[in-house]
Amino acid sequence: MTTSQKTALITGANKGIGKETARRLAALGITVLIGARNAERGEAAAEELRADGADVRFVPLDVTDEITVRAAAEHIDATFGRLDILVNNAAIAAGPQKPSETPAATVRQAYETNVFGVVAVTHAMLPLLRRSAAARIVNMSSELGSLTHLADPGSPWSAYYSVLLPYCTSKSALNAITVLYADELRAEGILVNAVSPGYCATDLNRRTGMRTAEEGAAVVVDLATVGDDGPTGAFLTEDGPIPW
Repeated sequence: MTTSQKTALITGANKGIGKETARRLAALGITVLIGARNAERGEAAAEELRADGADVRFVPLDVTDEITVRAAAEHIDATFGRLDILVNNAAIAAGPQKPSETPAATVRQAYETNVFGVVAVTHAMLPLLRRSAAARIVNMSSELGSLTHLADPGSPWSAYYSVLLPYCTSKSALNAITVLYADELRAEGILVNAVSPGYCATDLNRRTGMRTAEEGAAVVVDLATVGDDGPTGAFLTEDGPIPW
């Protein structure tokens, strides 16, 4: 996959893994659009990356607000005419609470960003992605969304499963969404995959992770720039597939 004149949109990219993904993609010569709810933070992140000579620009985008989602799509259409890479990175966590103590409102809030936001953004960007010769969609998932792992009481992550119902189930739903988009878009050459960056130290987990955001971004970039013979409908870490 050549990077000449390619454009990528990353949601929630003003910090953490999204920002490091932007840095890495821009280093490959790709024009990167940082989508962020907060204009000040989005502009600051873009300015920081531009200081290294990268072509990085801020785009106002709140994945839970379809008005800003449509506006972002219209801006990309008017400025670039197409989109080559979409990274659905924006996410929130909720908890910790036992499943039996988690109110529906808390689950709903997580789904608005982690599930419905992904659908809204993907739907809005698909017409632009279809104009690309080799479009790629990467959905930021988590090993905590693996039903196989969730069902294993001996999993090393069981302590997290037991108190993160909104996050875990929203990532399971995102995995299903990934498979369905991949199935529909396979014939068009649009590759759609879910990735787990591992347990990275970010604001999402109050920086308790064991990996860096830079390390977590590696697998995202790999899938965002994979060749036409790359996977689609897969759930991957840096080390290979994760059981659904």
